[in-house]
Amino acid sequence: MILLTIAFFWLLMVLVGVPIGIAMIFVSMGYFYYMDRGIGFAMQRMVDGLNSFPLLAVPLFILAAGILNSAGITNHLFGFARALVGHVRGGLGHVNILASLFFSGMSGSALADAGGLGKMEIAAMREAGYDDEFAGAVTASSSLIGPLVPPSITMVLYGVIANVSIGQLFLGGVVPGLLCAVALMIMVSIIAARRDYPKDERKNLGQINTLFWKSLPALLTPAVIIGGIFSGYFSPTEAAAVTVVYAIGIDLVFYRELTWRRLWDAAYETTVTSASIATIVAGVSLLSFIFAREQAPQQIANFFLSIADTKLTFLIAVNLMIFILGCFIEALVILLVIVPILVPVAMGFAIDPVHFGIIVVLNLMISIMTPPMGMALFVVSQVGNIPFQKLAKAILPWLLPPIVVLILVN
Repeated sequence: MILLTIAFFWLLMVLVGVPIGIAMIFVSMGYFYYMDRGIGFAMQRMVDGLNSFPLLAVPLFILAAGILNSAGITNHLFGFARALVGHVRGGLGHVNILASLFFSGMSGSALADAGGLGKMEIAAMREAGYDDEFAGAVTASSSLIGPLVPPSITMVLYGVIANVSIGQLFLGGVVPGLLCAVALMIMVSIIAARRDYPKDERKNLGQINTLFWKSLPALLTPAVIIGGIFSGYFSPTEAAAVTVVYAIGIDLVFYRELTWRRLWDAAYETTVTSASIATIVAGVSLLSFIFAREQAPQQIANFFLSIADTKLTFLIAVNLMIFILGCFIEALVILLVIVPILVPVAMGFAIDPVHFGIIVVLNLMISIMTPPMGMALFVVSQVGNIPFQKLAKAILPWLLPPIVVLILVN
């Protein structure tokens, strides 16, 4: 009853407009007051929850993505992707996906992809004669590649809460990320052929070569991150700091488009986003204590054991639960509240926690494009000036490619 009461009041506060993290803290404070634990104890739990060195990677990767956007590097990536695949039928749809794949190796964030590349991609597709629904759906669905291909903010958070190697998570996300890109391109090809979408003129080898060299410093970002981590030169958290320095460095040397004003804007956006994430993490640290004290993990484990007696049935149940919750609850909340309870249960079924993390992250990324609460849909609707209702309807067929990849990954 205590857990149900906490869940009820938390959902009630969220529905009336209280920020998710603040709502978690308020309901947790009510529990501690009821149990005579005191506010001081709750404050200490929040500090302990935020006192994590790997967690420092999150604001640093967000800052790196902001700098890359502000420096205009996304324009070079889009131009190179367009030179490579723009000449095939529905070319700008393929360009959209390929540019997201390139940018994902630098930002690690689906929403940074949707917001950074999205406006440019939708404008180019609209000018070329593509309808808004198709352009918006491709942009939203391609953004899910970001947290799969390293670096990934979502995987950093999973690694922290599940206490597994972030480097192994980064490496494990490469193949699913590439599979998602291929699956989405197949979808573009099918729709483009049926609707006879336009294509660009083929670029000659010299033009492609010129655009490649312009984009090369940005394209090398994933190699710097992964190479540094697995060679032992720096940890994943230090890799995030190196990424920030690298982003500034390649702009100073090659692009020279980053101004002090743009750098300040990137830092400001990083502060706002990081503060929001930190508030949720602090609230989750309180809820985690409450869940442990009220034996919620044992209750959930017993529930899954009652409906799933094999590894396969457990994975099916977990994927269905995350998918349904993702339609109504923000992916970050699911990751920080639900996943810590599921990881021990998964290990009880002899599921590798890294493999489980890849499955969870991919499922969570599908949730950001599922109506009615898909965050990527809200971002694309805003930057592309597309009515949300139209976009929510248009995205439904695009759920199929990542779901097929999810089944393969399981």
